[in-house]
Formats: sequence, C-alpha cells, structure tokens
Amino acid sequence: MEKWGQSCGGECEKKQPRVFPRASHPPLSSKSTRRIDTFRVSRLYSAISASDTKTCTRISRLGHRDGKICFDDALEQARKLDGFQQEHGQLLGPLHGVPVTVKDQFNITGLDSTLGYIGKAFAPAENDALLIQTLKKLGAVIIAKTNLPQSIMWCETDNPLWGLTTHPGDPKLTPGGSSGGEAAMLATGGSMIGWGTDIGGSIRIPCHMNGLWGLKPSSGRLSYRGVEVTLEGQQHIPSAVGPMAKTLNSLKLVTKLAIQAEPWTMDPQLPPLPWREDLFQNFVTRRLVIGSMLDDGMVKVHPPVERVFRNLVAKLEAAGHEVIEWDSSLNSSIIDIMDGYYAADGGEDIRRAVAAGGEPFIPQIEAFVNRGKPISAFEYWQLNKRKVATQQAYHDMWDSKRSTSGRSVDVLLVPTMPHTAVPHGSCRWTGYTKIFNFLDYTALVFPAGSASKDGDDRYFWDHIPRNETDAWNQQLYDPVAMDGRCVGLQIIGRRFEEEKVLGAAQQIHTLL
Repeated sequence: MEKWGQSCGGECEKKQPRVFPRASHPPLSSKSTRRIDTFRVSRLYSAISASDTKTCTRISRLGHRDGKICFDDALEQARKLDGFQQEHGQLLGPLHGVPVTVKDQFNITGLDSTLGYIGKAFAPAENDALLIQTLKKLGAVIIAKTNLPQSIMWCETDNPLWGLTTHPGDPKLTPGGSSGGEAAMLATGGSMIGWGTDIGGSIRIPCHMNGLWGLKPSSGRLSYRGVEVTLEGQQHIPSAVGPMAKTLNSLKLVTKLAIQAEPWTMDPQLPPLPWREDLFQNFVTRRLVIGSMLDDGMVKVHPPVERVFRNLVAKLEAAGHEVIEWDSSLNSSIIDIMDGYYAADGGEDIRRAVAAGGEPFIPQIEAFVNRGKPISAFEYWQLNKRKVATQQAYHDMWDSKRSTSGRSVDVLLVPTMPHTAVPHGSCRWTGYTKIFNFLDYTALVFPAGSASKDGDDRYFWDHIPRNETDAWNQQLYDPVAMDGRCVGLQIIGRRFEEEKVLGAAQQIHTLL
C-alpha cells in the first residue's frame, strides 16, 4: 500500500491505526482541484445559504476523482448538516459544510493522534479537542487528519509510521514541516481550511513553501486543550495553534470565528481576550510603520528571496508606508537560549516515545535528541533568567525605534526561510521563524512572490559565510532549480496582536 504521507490521503486498512476517516475512492482530479482552489470560504458559504449546493454533494467532490462517495465520517457529518438546513431553513453556523482538515495532533473522537510515533498508534481519542468542538458547532466538516514528522520537532514531514510527505509541485522536494501534510493537503485543493501548530515555524515554513497563508498567534490566544504534543510539560517555549488557508479572507474569517467562540470560558489557560474589530479595521486603513529585517545576522537569504523582499519594500514605500531598518543583534542570543531549552531533557521525552514503539529514529530527530545531556534545575533557572532578560531587551528595542516622522513601529517584515522549497533532508535553518516563538509574538506568513533565476546574484557568492549553517545554505542555492518556487514572507506583531497583523496583511495584500 502506498504510504499515506506521500499522497496526503488514502484508505486506512483494518490493521492500520485509524487517524483519519476511510475513503472509498481516489482523491480529486486536477480539474476539480482547480475549481476548489478558486472557491473561497465566503463564496462557499453564500452558495450553501442560497441552497445552490448540498453539503454531502460538495464533500463527495472533495474526496474523489469521480465525484462519488467521500470519507464515510465526513459524509455522515454532511448529511446531518443537510438535514438541519432542510428542517430549520437555515445553516448551522458560518462554516456550514466547509471542508476542514487538521494536523495529526488534534484529538478527534475515535481517531488516533500519533505525533508520527508507531507507539502511539491504536490509541483512539475519547474526546474532541476544544477547537474541533468549536469547528463542528460552526458547521465545519472535518474530512481528514494530516501527516507530520516523527516527534513534530523538525521542519520537514517524515516518520516511520506514515512515511514521507512530498511537495505537491515536485515529489523530490519537501513541503516543509511540521505541518507539512496540512500544507500539502491545502495546496492540492483537498481542503479549504487547515489547522496546524507552531513551536518553531511549523505553520509558517510549510505555508512559505506551498504558497499559502498561515497564522501563528501568540500562545494562549487559541486553545491547545485536546491537542497532543511532544515535550508536553515544558512551558519555556509554548506551541501555538493556528489556521492555514489559500486566501487571506479565509484565514481572517476562521481566526475571528475561533476567538468569538470565547475559548477562554472552557480553557483556563487562556486570557479572556475577545476579537477586537476596531483594531483590525484601524490597521486595514492606517499608514503603517514597518521594521524591515532582511538578514537575521546568521544565515543570509538566497537572492530570489531577497529580490521578492526588496520588491515589496519598494511597493510599501511607494504606497506611503514608512519602512525602517530593523536591528537583528539580539537574534543570536535568542537562538542560543532556545537551543538550550530544546536540549534541556537530554532528548529523554522523544527517546522514550520512540522506544515505546520499537521504531527507528529519523536521522534528523536522532541528531536532535543527541544534542546534549540533560541540565539541572539550577541550570534551567539560569536559562529562564536569560529568556526573560532577552524578551525585555527586545521589547525595549521595539519601543525605542522611531520612523523619520517620529512614529513607533507597527509590524515587522521578515523572510520566512533563507531558501525556497528544497530537496528532502535539506532543511536546517529555522532562525527566521523560531525567534518569534521565543518572543511569543504574533506571526503571519503570506505568499509574496516566486523565485526567479534571472537577476544578478554574483554578490551572493562573494558573501563570506558567517558559520557552518550559512556555508551550507550558500551551497544549497541553485537558481535554475529554484526558479518559480513560492516565496513567503512574514508580518510580525507583538504579543496578542493578531488583529493588527491581519489588518496589516490586508493592506500589504493589495500591493502584491
């Protein structure tokens, strides 16, 4: 049987762990995929409201080349939604009938949440995650769970249980990770909305590589209740739940709906912070001050990424926004502290999970767990002290920055990765994303353009690498092979500034 990770969908045999609903037929044709790709959530909602399409029919088309039966569980959900609409003459909620997929981590009753571990198979969840409950109340149809790397802690997507997930545009390339299965599903039109998690770039990196929109909120803005995670119990670098989509409108809609469901009333870990429409609207219309950080000071971006970045900066300035150079001097300290945290248990958590299933390590995860010995409680406290001091220093730096007109910085513009999608096993540097997990800042990734082999890149080869990873990244550059690949950039806001970032994204989107 073909590995599910390679096709982003497939049939669960009786002897396999059930992590997503069974399908009776193959996935979409390319013609159907194109039709779905251009059908935004808002348009789908309008069509359902007008009874132009039935939910069960639409879900069937999402699941098959021949337009027949889809995943059995999804069909059952869809029939119930059609029955509700017929009986009550209205939709169940604003996501009525919208096909949604979620990363493997999200608990769904009766399905496994494996985290890519063999040892976690055959242990179906007894309850839905809080976000899954919310999505169902809004009318969404959960059609599949998607692949992720062994342990989650890698920026590609491969594990011994489900295998390798490949890039929809080229099977020789990675779609990124750790929400790589989700990105591949969305990019091929298999879903309209996806949900992932992000502890170091796991939403943003796959979106960058697949031309998608993604949002990493600050931890605590959306609920993690019922979402399984590796290194559970560590609080130093919290993971965040966030949406992924083909369009900004869809991303903003589902973020707003998830917050308006008031998850803090059911999850005591969340602050009672409602959706602030006035803040969103303000950032849709105001002239922005944007901090520009093209280089993180450690690994230089490839020329196509730089060209896309500089082109957007020029458009922003031409539109009347102010762009100022951003200071990257704290980044190396942030990376050093984060690496200390990631190795704090000496790899024990992941090592035990791998041993429980008697499975082999993926090479990158084996290297990850062998990065160092466990540290003492006292050493851990010292890391915490360094973290707080560095977070304060970054906060103070942001406050101190002023544009030429004397205004403070609204958001940052930052690359997502130093390169485009790359061959399997080539992802190494996540410094452009994980610094904002350390700061717990809001981060949105958007498709800003595509790589081009044209242009003067001689300066890049004249660059003297600053470290081993910088040298590796320089040799990875292949302008001809990378031609046409997606380039995503990040918009960064401070803690709990999701409305600001989404509003700024709407302005920037008009310039693309």
